[in-house]
Amino acid sequence: MLPITPALFWLIVGTALCLMELLIPTAFVESTLGISAFIVALLSPLVPQFSLQVGIWMVFSLIFIFSLRYFVPKRTPYILADATEARTLTEIPPGEVGRVLYEGNSWQARCEDETVAIAPNQMVMVVRRRGNTLFIMPENIIQS
Repeated sequence: MLPITPALFWLIVGTALCLMELLIPTAFVESTLGISAFIVALLSPLVPQFSLQVGIWMVFSLIFIFSLRYFVPKRTPYILADATEARTLTEIPPGEVGRVLYEGNSWQARCEDETVAIAPNQMVMVVRRRGNTLFIMPENIIQS
């Protein structure tokens, strides 16, 4: 049986953590812990005391985790382009919800001006979005 040296222990821990990242994605946190374990495996012949190795692993792990925010891109929410065209699928009564065809998909829509009714199969302009509801205005009102 192969004796488990500190270097072998840290290699096993690093490999397990990196493989866990593949199975349970944690935004690279487990990978950074695994990479820290690989670094400690390289340093283990120089630092024979196991408690110091654990301390070094924790320091490298914290450094890598905090440096992740500079390398992982920030997610930005989907933003509608200014005043894009859509076509109504259903009638949209004043102050109520109907359906429009926008970018090839059917969306729930409401007229921005709650006093205006919009007929079916009419071109409209999308002015904003709140959740899954598009706020629209008839093209003829915008052009005049």
